[in-house]
Amino acid sequence: MAFFNKLKWILGFLMIFLLIITTNLIDKNNFVRVRDSVVTIYEDRLIAKELIFEMLKSVQDKELAVLLSDSIFFKTQNPKVNNDLQSLISRFEQTKLTVKEDRVFNDFKKNIQLLLDAESRFLDSNYSDNTQVINYIEGLKTNLNDLSKIQIIEGSRQMSISKRAIDTVELFTQIEIYILIFLAILIQIIVMYKPKARL
Repeated sequence: MAFFNKLKWILGFLMIFLLIITTNLIDKNNFVRVRDSVVTIYEDRLIAKELIFEMLKSVQDKELAVLLSDSIFFKTQNPKVNNDLQSLISRFEQTKLTVKEDRVFNDFKKNIQLLLDAESRFLDSNYSDNTQVINYIEGLKTNLNDLSKIQIIEGSRQMSISKRAIDTVELFTQIEIYILIFLAILIQIIVMYKPKARL
């Protein structure tokens, strides 16, 4: 009979152990999803949003200089603005891009090159015809606006992933509590059960 009692205790502890291991693995997976989502929101959305803002400021500086035909800007500040834009583009490329974001960003990079070419022609024309430059600047502003909207959409999607993962953790925690109560009752029944003695 001692063997039967030991077996009951071992099975009882084994059931609890398996339940705890299973729920911990599920919880770990959900916490990893939450962590990855939060990291993505920060690195790939908030930082990207800041980079977009900085690029927009540079583009607007160029726009103002073109509208004012500011020769001093083009001689002194424009090379620095171009370098800043290239640096911002390089940093933006390091973020994780969605398919749509990649397409818009590639269009933005092409428009930057077209703008630089148009600026050269604008300077060669002695600031007389700014039509092309203004058109490319408008295209860049549209690209940046589209990229900004994508950050909001993707940030919202990542928040939704986090919320689902947290909801799943809460659900499994509730299920775990009910199962532990059930197992505690079951173990009590197993431990207190005494088979009838045979005659």
